[in-house]
Amino acid sequence: MAAVVVCGGSVVGLSTAMMLGRAGHRVTVLEADPDGAPTTPAAAWSAWRRKGVPQFQQAHTVFARFREVCDAELPGLTDRLLAAGCVQVDPAAHLPPTLADRSPREGDERLRYVTGRRAVVEAVVAAAAEEHTGITVRRGERAAGLVPGPSAVAGVPHVAGVRLAGGEVLPADLVVDAMGRRTPTAGWLVEMGARPPVVESADRGFMYFTRFFTGPRAPEQRGPALTPMGGFSVLTLEGDNGTWSVTLYAPAHDTPLKALRSPEVFDRLVGACPRQAHWLDGRPASGVLPIAGVLDRYRRFVVDGRPVATGFLAVGDAWACTNPSAGRGLTVGVVHAQLLARAVAEHLDRPGDLALVHDDATERTLTPFYRAQMAMDEARHAEMEALRQGRQPPAPDPFSARLQTAAMVDADVFRALLATVQCLTPPQEAFTRPDVLARITAQEPAPPSPGIPRERLLEFVAA
Repeated sequence: MAAVVVCGGSVVGLSTAMMLGRAGHRVTVLEADPDGAPTTPAAAWSAWRRKGVPQFQQAHTVFARFREVCDAELPGLTDRLLAAGCVQVDPAAHLPPTLADRSPREGDERLRYVTGRRAVVEAVVAAAAEEHTGITVRRGERAAGLVPGPSAVAGVPHVAGVRLAGGEVLPADLVVDAMGRRTPTAGWLVEMGARPPVVESADRGFMYFTRFFTGPRAPEQRGPALTPMGGFSVLTLEGDNGTWSVTLYAPAHDTPLKALRSPEVFDRLVGACPRQAHWLDGRPASGVLPIAGVLDRYRRFVVDGRPVATGFLAVGDAWACTNPSAGRGLTVGVVHAQLLARAVAEHLDRPGDLALVHDDATERTLTPFYRAQMAMDEARHAEMEALRQGRQPPAPDPFSARLQTAAMVDADVFRALLATVQCLTPPQEAFTRPDVLARITAQEPAPPSPGIPRERLLEFVAA
């Protein structure tokens, strides 16, 4: 069995370590933040500080594909999440009121998931990893560079370990980058003589404002969890232990909307949203938590059919990260961990093949979700910016408009859309099924909702 170093000890890094440890590998996890996870959900939320994860206390969710991967690869983790107060959600049991056909379908059980606040989910995963045979978690230890070794493929550098900030060298048969969206490894690879990876990076220009609430019962969803409201969008998510969150996001250049940092302004605007106002019916569990400057970034470590380096693989946000409003980050990350563990099981002794197989699985399985999210972000940002500037928004993509309309009146199209949101089915597969495609294309798109007019929006934030 191999010696593996996983750089990054958040949900995705620890899940990767547990999957590799379950296969018998000796795994060392390096996590720069020094504090371990508290033992209770309340302390995880109130006292755990994760400076290396800037979005740690922002709204998060995990979807059905997360549960599916955990049940297959990390048995018992779903039960541990439930025991920590995370909630089980069954979307098929809470269909939109616009759907007349409410009969169950075969496969509805795949849509069920268990979710909670990021801090609570990560604390559960951290506790499981600490107990896992073959895994050593070293907190307060920061990777500072990669150690080169003899090439396994002619002309391609090989990573043979990690150098720590204090100078210690950890030899490894495989180094896994799980350091998230801020990872520095692209530069480290170039320093070793590797070709630069393919990098696509853009700031879509969103700012986010999240507030958490608590009460005896979470509010019901009276519309989509993510709802466009003209110049801003509203995201409502159920959490663990009687908590929930409301997030508003808007273009970063929309200066008047920065007033949403104020709880009074935030609550006033949410209260004007007819399908979300009741999400204020609880006790505030936080102030308004802002975040901006969230980059969308994609990196590919195979260029012109050759890996830029061997002995090194990236996973989760260290590979690609997007606008967090879709809520897919943790789910995509554990799917990526599963793909990595399966590639390692078959190709560890052939480093060149391992890099290529991991890249191919990533491109086929996960990149379609990234591309779809980029397209949605670009379209939504253009719409928001046009409204901010008093221009007519661009016409929506005809297929997307038909899809959104059909999903609200056709139960099978709704499930197809939900399966893509839950990362169970890639968009190009879900919507090209002949029966689903026919129903989508036959639907006349409904006029887009105007949301709150710009003049009224400015009144709400300025009052």
